[in-house]
Amino acid sequence: MSPKNLSPVIAALLILGGSLACVLGGLHAIFTMLDLRNPRRLVPADPSLAHAMANSALRMSGGRTDMWHAWIGFNFTHSLGILLFGALAIWASSRINTLPAGILPELTLIGCAYLIVCLLYFFRTPAIGVAVVTGCFAIAWLLSLITVPVKIVPH
Repeated sequence: MSPKNLSPVIAALLILGGSLACVLGGLHAIFTMLDLRNPRRLVPADPSLAHAMANSALRMSGGRTDMWHAWIGFNFTHSLGILLFGALAIWASSRINTLPAGILPELTLIGCAYLIVCLLYFFRTPAIGVAVVTGCFAIAWLLSLITVPVKIVPH
């Protein structure tokens, strides 16, 4: 494939990476919702710790919320962020010929930031998924640098 017709490959990489990010974010949201009724997925292995979280006020809230509700809220907002990240990549794939100049490096750098967080604080499955997402975006970015007809519009 010559550099002149790499746009479909770049778009496919953005769709693949964005779709995988949406699947990961969607599963995270579903697991969080299921944990509202029957906590057993994104919860401490020791049930007494979840109970302690529910009975411990969050200091910054002035006693208006507890650590368990803060944990659930964090998980929901984290899910929304990943879903938005994936949706942005899928949207970018539909605008491949008129993308703002920085979108591919930004997607790659955000993916790298998520990957670092995954490697430091999460477990293997999300780290592998985020590595694949980030790899798709990085390859798309590199391909865009050698693609001739793609008109990257400065913003």
